[in-house]
Amino acid sequence: MVIPRPVLVVLAAVLGWFLIVCSAPGPAVAATGESQEMANYLATHPGGKAINDNEISYDGGAFIVTLRRPLGTLAAADCPSGWYCFYEWPNYGYPRGRLSDCGRQSLATWQWQFRVESAHYNLGSGTVSFYYYDTRLFDIGASNRVRSDASPYRNWPNYVERRCR
Repeated sequence: MVIPRPVLVVLAAVLGWFLIVCSAPGPAVAATGESQEMANYLATHPGGKAINDNEISYDGGAFIVTLRRPLGTLAAADCPSGWYCFYEWPNYGYPRGRLSDCGRQSLATWQWQFRVESAHYNLGSGTVSFYYYDTRLFDIGASNRVRSDASPYRNWPNYVERRCR
């Protein structure tokens, strides 16, 4: 089969365009060495500071976001000791946000309102309630540490309240 010359010219032009596009450098990443994923997250969730290549600190460390599950860890509840965590996906799917302070806090402060789909409590005492405004949706705490699926309240919580006693 012989391919007509006009078709070859078009194919060569498309291939040339593809090679140019694929070899062009990507958008610049911040000079801090942060990944493009980190730069994108900070652009849409301003006010944080990268503390390593996978975590962002807000309000001097009061709220920490972990972008990806660390390599080599199991897909399970993995909130660090001394924190309570909430995940953007069921079954502890990342990104993950974590807090430890007592009292009522608006998740909107860190653009985490309406994003909670699972949660893990890793403190020695107390409980935390997840709210949709003034409606209490579900609790986790020292006696009931995990909720792998916030259903039927996925993406509803916009406030949390930790009772430390």
